[in-house]
Amino acid sequence: MIQIELSREEPWAHADWDGLATRAARAAIERTPHGPLLTTPALVEISVRLTSDDEVHHLNKQYRGKDKPTNVLSFPMVQPDLIETVSQNSDDGELLLGDIVLAHGVCVAEAAERGIAVETHATHLMVHGVLHLLGYDHMDDDEAEAMEAIERDALASLGIDDPYSVRED
Repeated sequence: MIQIELSREEPWAHADWDGLATRAARAAIERTPHGPLLTTPALVEISVRLTSDDEVHHLNKQYRGKDKPTNVLSFPMVQPDLIETVSQNSDDGELLLGDIVLAHGVCVAEAAERGIAVETHATHLMVHGVLHLLGYDHMDDDEAEAMEAIERDALASLGIDDPYSVRED
C-alpha cells in the first residue's frame, strides 16, 4: 500500500495535492518492475514536500553542491536493488521509499513557460521524483530515454500530454 505524507508551504495554491501526489506515485510505480509495491501488505511511504525556492536552493546547495534552486529534488532512502527485499522482509511492514521536494517559484515559472497548469507540471515532477526514488536516473542518453518513456506512459495514464514533445509555434 502506498502512503503519501505531504507537507506544503503557503505559496502552493489550494489544490488536491494529496490526491495528485498519490496518483502520480501510483502511475510511476506501476510502470516499473517495482509495480508489486502497490499491492504489497507493507506500508510504502513517500514524503512529498511542496515548499519555497529558498528551501530547495538550500537543499540543492547542501546535497548537490549547486548554488541555485531547482524544480524537484529526490532523496532515496533505499538502494534500488534492495527495494523488493526490504518491502517483503521488513519487520514492521513499512518501507520509507524517500523524500521528494518541489520548489514553488521554479515550478510556477516552468509551468507558465510551457503554458500548462502548475498542478500538471507538479504532477510530472512528482512522477519524475518517484522514479528517482526507485533508482532511475538521466545521467546519460540511454538512461534519460528509458526514464522519459516511463514518465510519458505514466503521465498519459493520468491524462497529461507528453512533457518532452517539441512544440512547434
